Order: sequence, then structure tokens, then C-alpha cells
Amino acid sequence: MTDLFTEVASQSWGHRLIESIKGVLVGLVLFLASFPLLWWNEGRAVQTARSLDEGAASVLSVPSDRVEPANEGKLVHVAGPATTDETLSDNLFGVTAQTLRLVRSVDMLQWTEEQRSEKQKELGGSEKTVTTYSYAKKWSNKLVDSSKFKDPTGHSNPTTWRYNELDTAARNAHLGAFHVPETLLKKLSKLDPLPLDTAMLARAPNSAGIDANAYFVGTDLGNPQVGDLRISYRVLRPQTLSVVAQQVGNTFQAFRAKAGDDVLLIEAANLDAKTMFQTASSANVTLTWVLRGVGFLLMTLGLSLLLRPLVVVADFIPMIGSLVGLSATLFASVIAFALSTLTIGVAWIAVRPLLGAAVLTLALGGIIAVIALAIRSRKQRRARA
Repeated sequence: MTDLFTEVASQSWGHRLIESIKGVLVGLVLFLASFPLLWWNEGRAVQTARSLDEGAASVLSVPSDRVEPANEGKLVHVAGPATTDETLSDNLFGVTAQTLRLVRSVDMLQWTEEQRSEKQKELGGSEKTVTTYSYAKKWSNKLVDSSKFKDPTGHSNPTTWRYNELDTAARNAHLGAFHVPETLLKKLSKLDPLPLDTAMLARAPNSAGIDANAYFVGTDLGNPQVGDLRISYRVLRPQTLSVVAQQVGNTFQAFRAKAGDDVLLIEAANLDAKTMFQTASSANVTLTWVLRGVGFLLMTLGLSLLLRPLVVVADFIPMIGSLVGLSATLFASVIAFALSTLTIGVAWIAVRPLLGAAVLTLALGGIIAVIALAIRSRKQRRARA
């Protein structure tokens, strides 16, 4: 079921100008915040890379069938079948499984709101915004606050969560002769669905049936209502695991590298140490680029807000305003790219001078090219005049 609510709002040119001037402060904060974010990210990336390199150079691959006292405190790599004789249970719903980890997930049928806006600029600088709010019932694992909906009438959600999620791991899990701590098992994200059957259903309170391999808690399975629940389970079954960690007694803990990071790796597969470190290094590179992108976007948005008053002034004639807006966005993107690259280059100078110098040269070249292009464009406009 989906319904719609449409709102039309108009802003005068003067009101838009005042709002854009207020936005300058926000833009300045975003612009300034992007520099420490980019700087911190480069330092974090280098520290993590050095810690992983240090770990890869010192790790010892040891058999899983025995614990060698001589390896106490060292970084070890162990691979083999992980097992447990422990039965994990969710007493609330009578679910049991002999497994390494048991996770209960809870979804509630709730109203959700989505909005789509279309802006229309008008002569004189005013702007009309047509916003359409759509409402639909969807299963969600988070509480949706319907009081903040634009049209809350008829779209009310419960304000409390009847059952919380559950995440429990075996305390008696072993990788050969080694004990695997619960915190390490909870680092694994790939879990298998736990099939539910009628015997389990009989032990589940308030359940009216099984829907999509989940307990349905509600009145009518064929016609779910807002507030009804679906409760499902995932498990980490006994399987082959690979671990890189510090050996402490017969168990594992994080290894603190001299570079500053903790090294603690686990994979649900039979992998050698080299592959595990390569995977961790790839994840570090991916995170680094994601955060670089975030820093660049923050800087671009900040510069766009700083230039927004000029765009609004030009919007007095919509066609001119559109051209100025496009130019401002392009200018903000180019400058943000140059300054982001410059910040990254300076940050790398301290840790990897040659690479940092190359990045810094590229950034300075880009800035000089932008300035030269602007001067050339200005001269051409003067020549035409």
C-alpha cells in the first residue's frame, strides 16, 4: 500500500538570498572540516599499512593441533576446522542450535516516508518547490519515528520495540587445540540462515506462523499490519577458519604492532597468512579511497555553499542563474579536487617523501592550470568587449 502527499512551497528572491547568506557559515565549516579529515585519513592509512607490513613480516604459521609455549606472545597464523560442543539457544523463542554463533534479527512492519522534490525557478529570482511525500508499509529492523512525517495522519508507527536483537557466540569454541574467543567469532559477518520448522514454531510465544523463514508475530499471517514482527535467525556453523593474532596461552588476542595498530584477522576459509594480509591491505586501500571521497565531497559542498549567494543573485534572471550555478559547481569541484590532492600530498611528504612530492607536484600543477585558464578566459572576455 502506497499513498501520496504533495506540498507546494514558494520562496521569494530576497528570502532565498538571506538563506544562502546563512548557508555561507555552514559552507565554511564544511570546507574547513574537510582538511583535517583528509590529513587524518592519510596518517591512518599509512599507520595501518605499516602495521600490516610489520605483521606480514613477523607472522608465524603454526599447526592447529597443538599449542607451542615457545610462541607465547608472538603473532601466529592458524588455520583449521573450528568446532564446539556447546548448544546456543534463544530461550525467549525456544530456538537452539549447536553452532559457533547465533543471531536473532527482528523486523517490524512500519510506515516509511520518502520524498521527492522538483524546483522551478521563476523570473524575478523566486523559486517554487513541489515536494511529493510517499508513504508505504515496509519491513524494517529499526524503529521509524512517524511523528516526524510530513503527513503523520494515518501513518502512525509503534514507539517501542517489543523484542531486541540477540547476538551470542559459543564460549567453548576451538580451532584445534586453540580456544577461539567470542569477540573473534563476532568479527565474522557472513552467516547462514537457520531454517525454522513446525517443532520450533510450537515453542515460540505469540507466533502465528512462519513467513519467509521467520516467525510471524501478529494476528493475520496473510494480511500483516503495522506493528507485526518477523523474527529470523542466522548462524555461524562449525567450519574451517583462519586466524592471525597474538598467541596468549591457548587463545588469541589482538597483536599491537610497533607502527601503532592492532593486528587481529579472521576469515571463514582456509587461507594462508600472505592471502589474509593481502585481503586486509586491500580493505585498507578501499577505506582510504572512500574517506578521500568523503573529504572531497565535503570540500565541494562547502565551496558550493560559499558561492551560493552569487548564484541566487544571478537567479533574478533564471537562465543566467542556471549558467552561473553550473559554473559555480564546476569551479567548486575543480578547486576542491586541487586542494584535496594538495592536502593529501602534503600529508604524505612526512611519511613517503617521493610519493608525496609527486602528488604535491600534481596538485600544484592543477591549481596553476586553473588559475591560467581563468586569466585566459578573462582576457578573452575583455577582448570581445
